[in-house]
Amino acid sequence: MTPYRTIQVRRTAGGLGAEVHGVDLSRPMPAETLAELRRAWLENLVIFFRDQKLTFAQYMAFAQSMGRPVEYPFVKGLDGWPKIIEVKKLEHEKVNFGGVWHSDTAYLDEPPMASMLMAQEIPPYGGDTLFANQYLAWDALSDGMRRMLDGMKAVNSSARADVSKTREDRLKSDGRNDAPSRYDAEHPVARTHPETGRKALFVNIAHTAKFAGMTEEESAPLLNYLFQHQVKPEFTCRFVWAPGSIALWDNRCAQHNPVNDYHGFKRLLHRITLAGERPA
Repeated sequence: MTPYRTIQVRRTAGGLGAEVHGVDLSRPMPAETLAELRRAWLENLVIFFRDQKLTFAQYMAFAQSMGRPVEYPFVKGLDGWPKIIEVKKLEHEKVNFGGVWHSDTAYLDEPPMASMLMAQEIPPYGGDTLFANQYLAWDALSDGMRRMLDGMKAVNSSARADVSKTREDRLKSDGRNDAPSRYDAEHPVARTHPETGRKALFVNIAHTAKFAGMTEEESAPLLNYLFQHQVKPEFTCRFVWAPGSIALWDNRCAQHNPVNDYHGFKRLLHRITLAGERPA
C-alpha cells in the first residue's frame, strides 16, 4: 500500500476505522492533503480527528471540501446554519437521537454519501458510537445467499417504530414544520459503491421494512438474520468521543449506532450531511 505523504493514518480496529493525525481542519488544505484524506476515508470507511476546535464556518468549509452539504429532513438546522443540526440528548431525556443501528436516511431516494459529527459536550463516561463495515458483511455471506440477494430490492421507511421513537424528543424541540409525515424508498439489498466498485449490504434494522414484492411477514425471517449478521463484532469499531473530536463516515458502506449509556448527562454534537446518489 502506498504510504501517505501529508497525513498520518492509524487504524482503530480490524473491521474499519482510522484516526487521522497531522492535519488542521480549521485551515484550507492543499489538494494533495485533501486527496489523501479522501483516500483514507474510502479505505477505512470512517475516519476520526482529535482536538479540532472549529467555528461553524470552518466546520462547514471542511464539509464542503469533502462533498455537498444538505439539510436533514426532520430537524431544523442552527440559526444561520441550516445545514448543521444539533445531535443531542439532555440530562432528563432517556432516549438518544438515532440510537439504533442504521445508515442515515436510507428512506430517501438519494441517501447521503456521508455524515460528519463534531463533538461539543460529552458525558463523563459513555456515549460512544459503534460503526460496522457493510463490505465485510456482504463478503461474509455464503455464495448461495449472495446469489439470492443480488438483484433484490428492499423498501426503506422513515416510519419504522424503533427509529421513530429515537426522534421524538428532537422533533418536539427542533422539528421542521415542513417535514412530511414519512418517506419511503426502494434500494438494492446489495449496492455497488460508486467510487470503490465494491458491493456492500444495504439494509438496516432502523429503516428497512421488507423486501420489494414481499410482505413484511414474509420478509422478516431473512431480514432479521441480516440485521444480526451485519453488525457482528468483527465487522465493527468503537469510537470514544472527546470535545473537539470529529467523525466522518461513508454512509454507502458503513452503519453506525450511538450507545445510549449515559443517562443524567448532556451530550451535544453538531452534524453535517453530505449529498449522495441513488443507490445502484
